[in-house]
Amino acid sequence: MPADPNTKPSSDLQLSRAEVERKTLGWVTDFVVGLNLCPFARPLLASDALRVTVCEATEDEVVAGELLDEILLIQKTPKAEIATTLVVFPNALHRFDDYLVFLESAQQLIEAMDLLGVLQLASFHPDYQFAGEPIEAASHFTNRAPFPMIHLLREEMVTRALETYPNPEQIPERNIQKLEDLGRERLQQMLTALDA
Repeated sequence: MPADPNTKPSSDLQLSRAEVERKTLGWVTDFVVGLNLCPFARPLLASDALRVTVCEATEDEVVAGELLDEILLIQKTPKAEIATTLVVFPNALHRFDDYLVFLESAQQLIEAMDLLGVLQLASFHPDYQFAGEPIEAASHFTNRAPFPMIHLLREEMVTRALETYPNPEQIPERNIQKLEDLGRERLQQMLTALDA
């Protein structure tokens, strides 16, 4: 019987928290900063104010609860201590459709907590695909990561960064061009190399 394509290999389910953190930070270093996909990320990479938290749960309710805990934590913690948080889900939300449903619920939670304009959610997934884009488009890799994750960003920091960066509206177009130049095969190799 062929393996279910939506089931992660058992070896992935057994990764330690430290290994998940290593792969996540490797992705930030090589992809996000290395390819300059986010020109504001480099200073945070060298800062203790970048928080990576690994949610090892598999059940939706527990995953949602841990995300809520992180939202509450970043709210009450000074930005000098936690500027931004990557919440990583190595054992859950493997199907991209399930992830999108969870992301929508997370956005509704932000609204219900009256945090619009305070926190932003950025989304990343190993199978990320932008609606309306061809499956083979390199642009999907702007939001592809080793694991499903949600990035909690402080709105005021995002606004300040954009105000001081020349032509920030050109960042997405520039990123897509860079990824297309590298090519899908090379991008996939870079992601796969994080497993080494």
